[in-house]
Order: sequence, then structure tokens, then C-alpha cells
Amino acid sequence: MPERFEHAILGPGGVGGLVGACLAHSGGSVTLVVRPESLAHYPRRLHLESPFGNFDVEVACASEVPPADVLWITVKATQLESALTALKNPGSVKAIVPLLNGIDHLSLLRSRYGMDRVIAATIAVESERVSPGHIVQRSPFAHLNVSATGRALLGSTVEQLQQIGFQCRFVENESTLMWSKLAFLGPYALTTTAADKAMGGIISDPSWREQLEACVREACDVAIAEGAKVDPEAILAGMKGMPATMRSSMQKDVEQHNTPELDAIAGPILRGARRHSIGIPATKKLVALVEQRVGRVNNP
Repeated sequence: MPERFEHAILGPGGVGGLVGACLAHSGGSVTLVVRPESLAHYPRRLHLESPFGNFDVEVACASEVPPADVLWITVKATQLESALTALKNPGSVKAIVPLLNGIDHLSLLRSRYGMDRVIAATIAVESERVSPGHIVQRSPFAHLNVSATGRALLGSTVEQLQQIGFQCRFVENESTLMWSKLAFLGPYALTTTAADKAMGGIISDPSWREQLEACVREACDVAIAEGAKVDPEAILAGMKGMPATMRSSMQKDVEQHNTPELDAIAGPILRGARRHSIGIPATKKLVALVEQRVGRVNNP
């Protein structure tokens, strides 16, 4: 009988709710860490609608991170500092797996909680919390990539997620792990947000498609300079095969008047380009367009 892991989810939104529901469905013990003011009325059951199946699972809720084998951090990058106040006793957590957008959160978390405890990982999925406890996975896929340093502790958990339908793999090179997602996410998020179009609208519009392709190549240039192995042609081919209706979380944040993760997603590309003296005109143009759109939305 597989070992029953204790999981804590810090940030039970679209991604955290999806991961938590699937882990609980696989037999894990899951605690959702929510704001103190939400604790009394937060549902103790998650309802998931997903290509992997529709189901309900029982979970626990707490306002502080309990002792756990794995703490999954799934908040927005803009909410990380405030969310970490719930981690009162870091020593009671064996491993921390952040599934945030961007790269810079790794150095912040490791400076506080130790290199060995924080395991690099990325997730690619479109999943939304439509109401507390109600999660809808909109993409037909969920890709979870984890640093090979986490294989010993997370091997059985990854296997459980694979059995549900996740596509998972362990990656040896951490730069490749993190930049493979960012070289995809950065151009995707910036272009869809600047244009306010779903992916199908970007691909079918020659002007926006050209911006997207240029941004992918620039992000890959920076990634390679940072020691990652990435292939712009493979990334572009993957984008063209995405569901036409897919929209980025940055695009949704702007629409909903939420602060977009612009620095977390575009910042590493901009800063890496400066470090390596790489020209990124398409990326800078898209960042400026997103900033203009945020200004228009917030000040109509």
C-alpha cells in the first residue's frame, strides 16, 4: 500500500485547487491554507471539473501551514510575501515545491528556507477557481516538471499525478527546467495580454503572430545565455497546436483589475538580456503595450 503523504496547499486557487484535488483523489491527505478571515466558511470539499474527470474530495483547511511532507506554494508571484506569513514553522515541512510563474522566487525561498528544502518545479495548465472550492481545468493538458533533486521525495506523488492524467517528468538541469517554461510563458502571456486575444486570435493574425514569434526567439536567446537548453522552433510549434480558446492568466488578471505578474514573467527576460547584452525589441514593445493596457483598464 503506498505511503500516505501529508500535503499542504498555500494558495488554493486554480492551480493549487487542481493539484490539491488530484492529490486527495489519489489518497493523499490535503490541507488548504487560506486567509484567517476565510477559514470559518471555506468549503472542506473540493469540486473539480477536469478532462481527467469530475469529482469531489474531502480536504482540511487551516490558516497556518501545518506539518507536512510537501508544501505546494501556488499563489500569484505578487502575493508571495504576504502568503509566506502563514508559514510559521518552516522546520515542520520536509519539502517546499513552488509552482509560481517566473524564476526569481526560487532564490528568495532558498535564502529563507534552505537550498535542499526548496525543490524547483513548473506547471503548465489553464485552471481556474470559479468559486471557493470549485475548480475548473480548461486546458486539455497539465504538465508538471520537477527538478531531479526531488525525485526521492516526490517520486510516488508524481506517479500518482501521472495516473490521473498529468504529464510529468524530472529534469536534471534546473536552468532548462525553469527557462523552458518562461520562454513559452513570457511571450504567450505578453502577446495575449497586449492584444487581448485568445491564442487562436494571435496565431490567425499575421501581425500579432509575428510579435509572438519574435518574442519567443528573444526569450530563447536569453535562456540559452543563462545556461538553458531550449528550442524556439519547438516552442512555436507547441503554441500553434494549443487550443484556440486558451487565454493567459496575465490577460485574465488585467481584465479583472488584478495586478498582473508582469515583473515575475517578463522581468527575468528583461534583466537577463541586460546581463548578456542581448537585444529584445519585441519583448520590450509587448511589455510597454501591456503597461499601457493596464493603465487604460484601471483608469477608463
